[in-house]
Amino acid sequence: MSKYNILIVDDEEALRSGLQVYLELEGYEVDTANSAEMALALDLKKYNLILLDIMMDGMSGVEMAEVLKKRPDTSNIPIIFLTAKDSDDDMVSGLNLGADDYISKPYSIKNVLARIAAVLRRTAPRKHQGISCDRATLVCTVDGKQIKLPKKEFELLALFLENPGRIFSREELLDRIWPQQSVIIDRSIDVHITRLRGKIAPYGKNIVNRSGYGYGWQD
Repeated sequence: MSKYNILIVDDEEALRSGLQVYLELEGYEVDTANSAEMALALDLKKYNLILLDIMMDGMSGVEMAEVLKKRPDTSNIPIIFLTAKDSDDDMVSGLNLGADDYISKPYSIKNVLARIAAVLRRTAPRKHQGISCDRATLVCTVDGKQIKLPKKEFELLALFLENPGRIFSREELLDRIWPQQSVIIDRSIDVHITRLRGKIAPYGKNIVNRSGYGYGWQD
């Protein structure tokens, strides 16, 4: 398997070290941190995924996730929350912060491994015909040429490439691409799509529109 770098952030030494052993047996490169403060002092750009405990002394996992999502160099690192809290409100709060998944303790190793594999598949660089997007670097490649897109345009293109054939409603796009903004003019989606189509020519035509509903990618 490809070498993926994973960071485990948990203040419980037994859980942290046990999980590290299982992940390394699966072929992952694993580092650990016993606090959010320790984790934030690391070179986080190298990690493909962060397993992050919510309830920790000092800075919580939620607070660390907020920091990561605000930093340009870490905002696209996938996060899976690990926590003993299991209410629907906690799950929604974690996912609204931008977490990619949420696993409640106690958890089975088989479940954790399956969730990790699923997130890594979903966030891996996607390539369709001559176009690809890499969430880790925020770089898109069109016929071998790298292009740098504004964040919202990148997120739209990455979402489409990760879900070929699916048409997203305008409401879904607003929720996924502009989740923290309470007032977004519906026309903004059309403006971003128009600009994106021009920048990824000749593949702009692959972004299809279902009139009155939304947009998606068609190979």
